[in-house]
Amino acid sequence: MSSALDAPVAVPAAEADWRITAELVALGAIWGGSFLFMRVAAKDFGPLPMVATRLLFGSLILLPLLLRARRVLRVSHLWKMLALGALSAGIPFTLFAWGAERAPAGIGAIANSMTVLFSALVAFVGFGEKIGTRKAIALVVGFIGVVILASGRTAGANVAPAALAGAAASFCYGLAGNLIKKYLSDIPPTAVAAGCLLGATLLVAPLAVLTWPATPIPVRSWLAVITLGVVCTGLAYAFYFRLIQRIGAPRAATSTYLVPLFGVAWAWMFLGEALTPTMAVAGAVILGSVIFSQKSKA
Repeated sequence: MSSALDAPVAVPAAEADWRITAELVALGAIWGGSFLFMRVAAKDFGPLPMVATRLLFGSLILLPLLLRARRVLRVSHLWKMLALGALSAGIPFTLFAWGAERAPAGIGAIANSMTVLFSALVAFVGFGEKIGTRKAIALVVGFIGVVILASGRTAGANVAPAALAGAAASFCYGLAGNLIKKYLSDIPPTAVAAGCLLGATLLVAPLAVLTWPATPIPVRSWLAVITLGVVCTGLAYAFYFRLIQRIGAPRAATSTYLVPLFGVAWAWMFLGEALTPTMAVAGAVILGSVIFSQKSKA
């Protein structure tokens, strides 16, 4: 029996739109901050230990959501979550962490923008979905943006390896998104997020133990990784899937457009990492291609 407290509260359309916009911006800011925290901690932790710690704290935040869905889970779901956890979190997180050791935070944040385009490419090649002229053009332009990004140098250092690692991580995201849609669409999306993070944690943890740093890790780096896991992974994933349930996946995904902007801004504000002309051009090309691809269903 429901009470007045259970009844939904009517919110004016204008106020609801304002709140949703604010939430999308906040999510973009949080995910943009993940590249800042990776940059801070990468050299002290190393890629695998940093990723395992991030995944552990993120999994702990989302574990209640997985337990809540336990009645609809089957053994086959658990194996799929383990495999897709590697593809959706373990591998891409490690690639971004590896890149964070070698290049400014903005490089990974800009490369991350390719996720939307890779999702469309995988859906076309692997699942027979129509791609359309607009998205085909956007893909070509987006890849040109990655080439521009990889051709740059920061303080004389070659950023191509980090840019390519970021692009590969984005491809993993795009592939994982399509596979999750195909194989795990029969369980709540929040449970999928929780299960995949937990699966990735189990896979990465043994490798992290083997490569754990011999020297003590500074408190600053511990705080960065804990924030990365709790806020930028656990809470952000829960926040994101809550938005999907309220406004749908396409609109919720627009928060990713803001990730490179915030990623570069946070790195400049807190780490003093400058936005180079190459990064600016590449970011504009990639982000522009992503926005262009979403303008029409064609």
